[in-house]
Amino acid sequence: MKKSTLLATAVLAGAIAQPAFAQDSNPDYFNGVYVGGTLSVESIDDGKDEGLAFDTDGDGEYNDVVRTITGADAFSPGLCNGRPNAGPATPTCSDDEQELGYAIKIGMDRRIGDMFVAGVVLEGSKSNATDYTTGFSTTPASYTIAREIDYAGALRARLGISPGDGRGLLYATGGVTYGRIDHEFTTTNTANSFTPVNGDEWLWGAQYGAGAEIYLTDSISLNVEYLRTHFEKDDYYVVVGAGSAPATNPFLLDSGETNLRSTGRQLEVNSFRAGLNFRF
Repeated sequence: MKKSTLLATAVLAGAIAQPAFAQDSNPDYFNGVYVGGTLSVESIDDGKDEGLAFDTDGDGEYNDVVRTITGADAFSPGLCNGRPNAGPATPTCSDDEQELGYAIKIGMDRRIGDMFVAGVVLEGSKSNATDYTTGFSTTPASYTIAREIDYAGALRARLGISPGDGRGLLYATGGVTYGRIDHEFTTTNTANSFTPVNGDEWLWGAQYGAGAEIYLTDSISLNVEYLRTHFEKDDYYVVVGAGSAPATNPFLLDSGETNLRSTGRQLEVNSFRAGLNFRF
């Protein structure tokens, strides 16, 4: 909440300052090359029923139940879409991690007639927003997969309307993105072995949103924007082996090992941005 408040305050300050910086000349607004930068509040959008999925028989299908030697569900304490709040004996979770991000970009706009603007923008960004998925076993133990959005590049088009004197712009934007997803697995289980597979991946995705931009001077504009990023399926999983656990260990009973992964294989990120563009 504090991060969102700081960002909103910065945007409001820029909007209030606009009349003081505006100039009387009438250049060809939104018609040329620009470079810019943004700060953002980044958050993960995941399903409330997200948890862990298991492949105990090695058939590649994550639809199995990890069972004890008596046939009971070894993960009966539950699954959740967050980080453990306390120790593994308390199966509750906190939410995903909201973070500040930043981006730099270069773009080009072309005015079409008196009111419309079309353009393209190439952008590099860093998010650090993190998605967590946790499961609790009857041991008791906890198992958490973390997925962090690291660096990403995006190519988007934008189309908008610039009414009045042409100093302001309302627009929609969309395109493709290619981002690095960093993974981390943590557990309080010290008996089994855990081997991550496909640790850090680069994934393709789609990006779309809307925004507004207004000139503060003849060459500097203030930009606020909402973007939603959708990354395609994540292939990360963890192989759970014997370690020092006996053959009666629930992860070993079916085929000698178990693969586990998050049920939320796709990743949705919300970005609320504010920044400045320098126009040539």
